[in-house]
Amino acid sequence: MALTELSPLIMSNSNINKNLKSNNISFDWNLLQDEMKNKLGLEIYESWLKKIDFVEEFKNYILLSVPTRFIRDWITSRYLDQILQIVKNHKKDIVRIEFKIIEQKITEIKGHNNFKTLEIPENVSFIKDSYLQYNRIDPNKKFENFIIGSSNKLAYEASLKVTETVSHYNPLYIYGGVGMGKTHLLNAIGLELKKINKVMFISAERFMYQFVKSIKSNDMVRFKEYFRNTDILLIDDIQFISGKEAMQEEFFHTFNTLLDKGSQIIISADRAPSKLSRIQERIKSRFSGGLVVDIQKPDLELRKKIIDSKTEELESLYSGQFKISQEIKDFLSLEITGSIRELVGAVNRIISFSRIYNKSPNLSEVKVILKDLLNFGENKVTIDLIQTLVCKFFKISKNEMLSSRRSRYLVRPRQTAIYLTKILTSKSLPEIGREFSNRDHTTIIHSVKTIEKLKENQPDMVDNINKLKNQILYHNKDNEI
Repeated sequence: MALTELSPLIMSNSNINKNLKSNNISFDWNLLQDEMKNKLGLEIYESWLKKIDFVEEFKNYILLSVPTRFIRDWITSRYLDQILQIVKNHKKDIVRIEFKIIEQKITEIKGHNNFKTLEIPENVSFIKDSYLQYNRIDPNKKFENFIIGSSNKLAYEASLKVTETVSHYNPLYIYGGVGMGKTHLLNAIGLELKKINKVMFISAERFMYQFVKSIKSNDMVRFKEYFRNTDILLIDDIQFISGKEAMQEEFFHTFNTLLDKGSQIIISADRAPSKLSRIQERIKSRFSGGLVVDIQKPDLELRKKIIDSKTEELESLYSGQFKISQEIKDFLSLEITGSIRELVGAVNRIISFSRIYNKSPNLSEVKVILKDLLNFGENKVTIDLIQTLVCKFFKISKNEMLSSRRSRYLVRPRQTAIYLTKILTSKSLPEIGREFSNRDHTTIIHSVKTIEKLKENQPDMVDNINKLKNQILYHNKDNEI
């Protein structure tokens, strides 16, 4: 079966102009821009949407360009659905919009008020007309702009080593919390290796989606052939295959086939292989057989580097119109300790505030802008943390708590953990049930009601709940078991 290969799409000024003229465009892009201006407002259009240029139309999606990654992220997170709907009103076949980064350097022509735009082309890898069009490698996430600190240096060095000596250790398993840079490293590996190898970069969620789709369409042969004929397989967030037995079976055989033929496998997850829940032991064993490295929370030094890098990038983008003071930079590096993504998000918010109000915020205003990020207690609570601390409090093991045994000395801690999970997290009843060994949601309801009733009559229970709540909300996660 012939497979569609990854191919570079290199755009220059002449190529873009050629595409605009030669493609059978079924709508007027200027007309669509006018519609965006009317529906989303002049201010939003002038600030963001005016910067979008049409590049090319494909079978069921269009490729647009924007000058920076920041503008792309802002548009996709806030206006993409509205833009897609406007496009679909003109052509129903369009189901997706892709963005390409074309940096623009604007130089004023002396003695005139007009400007000249220089476009810097970048490669965009894609699988044209393939049933796997989501295999995207971001050209902006590379080793050169990955900021290194003591918390992520080992993961960085291991990732770099893989690109120099394929199959030196196989698989490479990188784990860490949300927003720590795992996807950035996988993307950087893919960028380096796709120069001379066939690379497949996909999330576990997408792998699962394609697996189910292939079963429904009776197309498993093509699915197997596609994933087993790659030189490099990068899978992001492998924890999402949890509980999917049929898909785990297929993944296990794909994994073994690739190892046998010498292909390199790189995997990311939010936890170590041994702590993956509802995943076959043989799969966890394969993961542990390679090199397992983790990314810790960024330390103070790394947080300062990230803030300096991001503020410098954004201040340069807006030609030094806005400045973030050193006082605010120090505040951010000291107070936002959760993840790199939170840090970058905080800087983006401050710059957005500056652009909207045309001034740089003071420290008090920054605290208001970032109030949800600074609410540590609510944002840091996880079910795993609750289970760990409750088990420690009642002096039982987590295996005992999650077992099916109904001894009194196990039932009460289990009900307490379920109750605390219900009041301290936003998880639904089925989600809570899954984290407590797949218990039914009626069991979760019964546990919550039992603890609420006991609190009415037993002062000791009230004290225990309050002590545990304080431990959970103000626990130092660096010391978490």
